Amino acid sequence: MPTTAGGAPTSYTSCSSRKFWGILRRKESWGLSWRGWLLLASVVALTACCVGLNIHPFLAVTHRTNADVLVVEGWIQRYAMQKAVEEFKSGRYRGIFTTGGPENGSGGYVNDYQTSASVGAEILTKKFGIPADVVQMVPSHVIGRDRTYSSAIALRDWFHQHNVRVQSINVVTEGTHARRTRLLFEKALGSNVAVGVIAVPSPDFDARHWWRYSEGVEEVVTEGVAYLYAKFFFRPSRID
Repeated sequence: MPTTAGGAPTSYTSCSSRKFWGILRRKESWGLSWRGWLLLASVVALTACCVGLNIHPFLAVTHRTNADVLVVEGWIQRYAMQKAVEEFKSGRYRGIFTTGGPENGSGGYVNDYQTSASVGAEILTKKFGIPADVVQMVPSHVIGRDRTYSSAIALRDWFHQHNVRVQSINVVTEGTHARRTRLLFEKALGSNVAVGVIAVPSPDFDARHWWRYSEGVEEVVTEGVAYLYAKFFFRPSRID
């Protein structure tokens, strides 16, 4: 072993830890042991389990306000319309507003009667017998992105144009769309209007075990991503 001038042994570490004239240097680093990997895997699995059990009820929230105005998103399916009718007949509401933009496949706005708002109003009056004088369609002209927000803006503008003062509303929508609906209506209507939401669960799968059904997985993933976008990245495309 090489020695120094005083006779002390010289370590090879300082020589072998550098390569290419000192350009590269080797350092000691820490890594996970099998116990560490097991703990990490357990934490990940527990987190995934908690998210899986709670994400559907988080998205499909029902939270009513003390409101006498009921809003129905016109694109919802018949089973959800039925629940909207039952909600209206509970006796707390003086009117129903249906919202929505151009129907899918229309290619864009044509007229007010080719919108989801019009379709929803027609279903409520002709299929479920709600008196026409308590149903008001409020169509949006926007198709594509930000449809829920645009529908809420159209409703806000209708209130202003007709001098209707509203302090609170309840919105009926489908399943996991509910939390995003509430968020976007709050953004559109402002802090002076309390927004409640009623989520109607899909009859096609068991919401408690949504991960067992392709429809449930598609709904939760799609709406989960859409909610995160609306919550953290959405910026209104028009001046309010």
